Amino acid sequence: MVEGHSAAAIAHTRDVARLFVDGLRPSAAPRTAETLALVVSELATNSLRHGGGRYTLELTANAEAVDVAVSDPSPARPQERTPDLSGGTGGFGWPMVRHLASRVTVTAGPGRGKTVHVRLPRRPAKQAAVHPPRT
Repeated sequence: MVEGHSAAAIAHTRDVARLFVDGLRPSAAPRTAETLALVVSELATNSLRHGGGRYTLELTANAEAVDVAVSDPSPARPQERTPDLSGGTGGFGWPMVRHLASRVTVTAGPGRGKTVHVRLPRRPAKQAAVHPPRT
């Protein structure tokens, strides 16, 4: 479990996520560590900005997936919003997390807060091969 109360803690949270994946046996796909680091970074940032200024991260894994749980003191669920293309206020993180995850749920608690649960596959689905058009 990792607890964060500041923007500086987010880098540590990403490092913990990478180390967690690196320690899995059998090992996860190489890009799983970076995907997990990105997801926990976005969720932690959202908790700091919109969820009461602190968060708790818990990571677990099974043979098929890595499960992420980020809790914060706010009961407000994450909201979809139009991304700020000028770079001022964000809006990209929640859609990105939902795109990268195989499952996302939000539950009440602990206390009056909420927990965002994200499941990431240990081995992302193989992408179809792209073949050049035949001429």
